Parts: sequence; structure tokens; C-alpha cells
Amino acid sequence: MNALIRPVLEPDWEPITAIFNHFVTESFAAYPDQPVDAAFFRDRHAAHPMFPFVVAEIEGEVVGFAYLSPFHPVLTMRQTADLTYFLHPEFTGRGIGAAFLVHLLQAGKTLGVTNFMAHVSSLNPGSIQFHVAHGFTRCGSFINVGVKNGRSFDMVWFQKQQA
Repeated sequence: MNALIRPVLEPDWEPITAIFNHFVTESFAAYPDQPVDAAFFRDRHAAHPMFPFVVAEIEGEVVGFAYLSPFHPVLTMRQTADLTYFLHPEFTGRGIGAAFLVHLLQAGKTLGVTNFMAHVSSLNPGSIQFHVAHGFTRCGSFINVGVKNGRSFDMVWFQKQQA
């Protein structure tokens, strides 16, 4: 069963929020400790409409989302972007995350992005493994910058450069 990766549409904000809030309440993959509302993502997309924000859809159901955002607002860093992706837990390990990554790398290239950054909670080993397996280099960590559910975590940074 292949996923269709397509641009986000207005009805997608609620399933996107539900997927993200699963990770807010059940894991350390999402940084917040309280659920967010749909405006959290709608506003992110509205702030940077030229950057891609896509969903993965299977049989009419949104099973994940991904987007690029500017790494820093200064023009001297316009060739660098942050990657974000989340998949409903029942749809991991099916190649959808890799498809998101390919899509974002290609879309970024059309925007002149050659340097892709991803930050991951140190308590999210699956995402750390994903980035390493897909050619990202671990380039640093911010130690104990977050506390969620009484546990401290690091923010681990990954970088992938492409011409």
C-alpha cells in the first residue's frame, strides 16, 4: 500500500494535530508536554508558505505530515532549512518517512536549499537511527535543554548537505 504525498489541505489540520498530539502525550518525539491545537501547524505553514508542507495519505486517511522551514531568518542562511516529519505509529517502517525525506530534499533543492538540519530528542532513538541511516551526520547536541514528564533530554542536531 503506497502512500500519496501531497500538499496540505484545510481538512488536514485536524489529523495532523492528532498525529502530533499522540507523540506529545505518549513519547519524547515531540517536545511539548501539552497537546497543541490545529493553529499550531496552520500558523507555521502560513508564516512560510513558500516552503513545502505535505501529508502522506493512504486510502483517504492522513497518516503523516512533513514540512520544511527556514533554519534562520537572515538571508545569509537561506540555503539552510529545518526538516520536520511525524508518522502515525501504525505506519512507521513502511518507507513513508523515507519518501517524505526524498520529497523534502527535492523540494528544498528547488528553493536553493543545500543544507538540511533536523533536531531530535535524545530520548527518541528511532528518529536518531532514521537520520543516521539516511545519510545525516550528527553535528552536535544541546545537553539537558528540555524536561518532559520529569525527565531531562538533549536536543540532538543532524545535518545533511547536498549539491
